Amino acid sequence: MSAQPTGTAPDLINIEVDGKPTQIRKGAMIIEAADAIGVSIPRFCYHRKLPIAANCRMCLVDVEMGGKLMPKPQPACATPVAEGMKVMTRSDKALKFQKDVMEFLLINHPLDCPVCDQGGECELQDVALGYGRSVSRFTERKRAVADENIGPLVATEMTRCIHCTRCVRFTSEIAGTYELGGMNRSEDLQIGTYIGKTIETELSGNIIDVCPVGALTNKPFQFKARAWELIAKPSIGYHDALGSNLWLHVRRGEVMRTVPRDNEAVNECWLSDRDRYSHQGMYAGDRIGKPEIKRNGQWQVVGWEEALEFAGEALKKAPGSELGMLVHPASSNEEGDLLMRLARGLGSAHVDHRLRQLDFADNAVARPFGLPVAEVGQIRAALLVGSDLRHEMPLLNHRVHQASKKGARIYAINPARFDFNYKLAGEAIVAPSALVDALLTLARAAVAAGAPAPAALADAIAAAAGDDAGNDTIAALKSGPAVVILGEAAVTHPQASWLRAIARFIADATGAGYDELPVGANAVGLARLRVVPGNGGLDAQAMLAQPRKSYVLYGVEPPHDFADGAAALNALRAAEQVVAFSAYASPALREVADVILPIALLPESEATLVNVDGLAQGVAAGAKAPGEARPGWKVLRALGGALQLAGFEFDDLAGLREGIAGRAVSERQGLAARVTTGGLSRLATWPIYRMDAVLRRATALNAHPLNRAPAARMNAAEATRQGLAAGDTVRVVEALLPLVIDAAVPDGAVWIEAAHDLTATLPPYGASITLSKA
Repeated sequence: MSAQPTGTAPDLINIEVDGKPTQIRKGAMIIEAADAIGVSIPRFCYHRKLPIAANCRMCLVDVEMGGKLMPKPQPACATPVAEGMKVMTRSDKALKFQKDVMEFLLINHPLDCPVCDQGGECELQDVALGYGRSVSRFTERKRAVADENIGPLVATEMTRCIHCTRCVRFTSEIAGTYELGGMNRSEDLQIGTYIGKTIETELSGNIIDVCPVGALTNKPFQFKARAWELIAKPSIGYHDALGSNLWLHVRRGEVMRTVPRDNEAVNECWLSDRDRYSHQGMYAGDRIGKPEIKRNGQWQVVGWEEALEFAGEALKKAPGSELGMLVHPASSNEEGDLLMRLARGLGSAHVDHRLRQLDFADNAVARPFGLPVAEVGQIRAALLVGSDLRHEMPLLNHRVHQASKKGARIYAINPARFDFNYKLAGEAIVAPSALVDALLTLARAAVAAGAPAPAALADAIAAAAGDDAGNDTIAALKSGPAVVILGEAAVTHPQASWLRAIARFIADATGAGYDELPVGANAVGLARLRVVPGNGGLDAQAMLAQPRKSYVLYGVEPPHDFADGAAALNALRAAEQVVAFSAYASPALREVADVILPIALLPESEATLVNVDGLAQGVAAGAKAPGEARPGWKVLRALGGALQLAGFEFDDLAGLREGIAGRAVSERQGLAARVTTGGLSRLATWPIYRMDAVLRRATALNAHPLNRAPAARMNAAEATRQGLAAGDTVRVVEALLPLVIDAAVPDGAVWIEAAHDLTATLPPYGASITLSKA
């Protein structure tokens, strides 16, 4: 037998905490060692994800080194461990200092727990119970601090603030926006924005979670419920494909608020504002709770049996070859599989969930990331292609931000100068029509570095312009762990097949991981289940360009959810039958549909979604759907049963899941035709808070500055060339939009965000746009 190593590993330290021996990594703080073995040390300023501040002093402990007791207690959060150290957290001296600090903290605290939203889950309350005095010795006046309005998401009561600076450190180190800070000194110290501005980071709600008192609370939730009234139900975010883990706090079946659920591999302990506040949209005025059918142009509320019979008859009126099924990419695995069974039973091959995709030359579908999310924080270089990553997937951007703080070099090739919260090592900003050429320049640098060009791209790469900046980017990607991220502005581009092929080549040539952002919370899962056209079937765009006689809309809101909203409305208006499964009854849906079957949203249904890492995450229903709305899989089972189709014989969800089998989608090697657009081309991005129907109805998010009003944006030079000036009202087709001068927009482009009522039916991304002064 070989000799076994003895003693302590070189990176571990032996220490003793309250008589319990333990080992902890070299460089760790005492508080980490105590937490690891379950010894509780009171704290306010310390947070495991934030830089150490050591300013609350609540964690003072006795420390013995080399048999000698240190003369003063040490802050456990800022004292590194040392070999042989002995720590006493409950000695008389430690307890005395901890209680004295508690007394100082409560001197100016308003003690308004009965009206504070943090009551019942407040760290200050909990620690005061164990370390506070029953009577205050302080008789002077308490200080008061004027509140700032920092936006529609976070409420402030800064008189309660204990100056732990967790919120300041979060905005600077995690959000990377430096929006909060401390002003003045001593008793006059205040935490705020100084100029009274809205907190604009897309992660702002996390300052509520890190605040140990009631100084920062959830504004939409304010005075709505008490912590002990709420039941916590585990769920996941469904507004991007990261699948952030979260808790739904529910009272009597209604989601009152949402908070993060720890999962280091997915969202750590954070949650984007999009996932935190979207629950407001679940209770919008146009939420539909009973089935409705249209007779003689009038909508009538009917029972489920009549609605299903009506829907079944409508679907049988046209042959399967004339039936198109358009599926929202956030639909669950269970719903996707049943929709495919329904399509097969009705003889239709026209099924697709890629509603925002314009280029189908390579038949691309969403794939799991090549570099897992948890490893993105360790990269040394990244290339972002067509990606406004902060808005597309906020918590993946957080990982890139953390990598940049460790020295990672980030490069970007984008159709606009997006606002990143880290410094870019290199950036190319070109009009949408020139995005492929800009990426080909980088591919040429990869070939020059020794990578063989793929046959399909060889001629285009050879014809590309050379660029010294490209050599620097390729060298950085080769320098160590790296990732190429293809964002939504590339995936939805009219020449996405080119961008995808070139980005994959660059990743392969440099050894970088290839991460393509899925468009839709379950796009990866639906791709696995082949919720795509069958043999001879039409894709989403072809179904609109070659209108069908009948359509099934599943969770889709026309025209906002389509790449080409005008084409969608025209096709649906011309159809003879439209059967809609929807949580909402918008005016546009009522115009085109013949029957609306109300379905539950994800928090109200048992479902499975697959995230960007290929992780299938199942959730149980956390809230009640309104009225007679039912989970989508139940409605589909009832409809399939009424039509007597094969595959609908199961009795429950377990029976359904037994019959679900993943199937590979065969991508093609095709590339879209390179078409040169003259004049201005439209840049269309989906705003962070208008990605889907729920977000578009979340009132607090819609009041946030990141949810910009619809406008035509172009740079000053381009506006001058077009004979326009800031503040002009311009006509784009039938829409009238204000002109905003924006230096982020390159020459030859006009940035008009999608999914607004005014912009949803405008020419699609990449189309040639003509502006005229109204």
